[in-house]
Amino acid sequence: MEAQLKKFDILIIIPARANSQRLPGKNMKLLGGIPLIAHSINYAQECGFENIVVTSNDIDVLAYAKNNQIKAIERPDVLAGNEEPVITALQHAIDQIKQEFKAIVLLQPTNPLRPKNLLAEAIEIFEKQNSDSLMTVSKLEKKLGKITSHQFEPYNYKMGQRSQDLEPLFFENGLLYVFKPTLLKNGKLIGDNNYAMVVDHPFAEIDIDSQEDFDKAELYLKHYFDE
Repeated sequence: MEAQLKKFDILIIIPARANSQRLPGKNMKLLGGIPLIAHSINYAQECGFENIVVTSNDIDVLAYAKNNQIKAIERPDVLAGNEEPVITALQHAIDQIKQEFKAIVLLQPTNPLRPKNLLAEAIEIFEKQNSDSLMTVSKLEKKLGKITSHQFEPYNYKMGQRSQDLEPLFFENGLLYVFKPTLLKNGKLIGDNNYAMVVDHPFAEIDIDSQEDFDKAELYLKHYFDE
């Protein structure tokens, strides 16, 4: 990018559809005394961003956003099904906004806990590397395998191999994504010139899809409240 990215050049999008199958109403479920959706909104605001958009087909989520002076975009139900990819919701949101941005940040409400400086560091790397996109990943230090006919077949190691000698593998933790708007127009979130930002933090373990995940987030929130 030719010029240094300013915060007003960046749009934060928070998608929060209704009708979660495994944890109904999760986006408005209270985590640490505030709705789950609020953690991502507050994070963006605490990082100094003002261009924040919530896209949802949940009337309670939309009302919460509006009541907190956050731009709310009503997502058609056809773009909010269980099988619908998040990219269509983002494309719909962008179509409703009559403003050009140099970068878009995706914050998923299901990843409510993030290190304080993560977003600033991600944007700095995104710009410095002149990337098309950036995603956060974390190292997975486990002996993985698959089961065929009740037999366990190692995938990333050999039986008897020490854990410290494993080939490094990483997982997409979902904490945040940064990408150029042109990618979205072409139906992509991740570009060919994508930067994988490694995050070594317990918050990367939190991805809420069930009550058990929610309970784990509650524990982490209490333990790492000063992060």
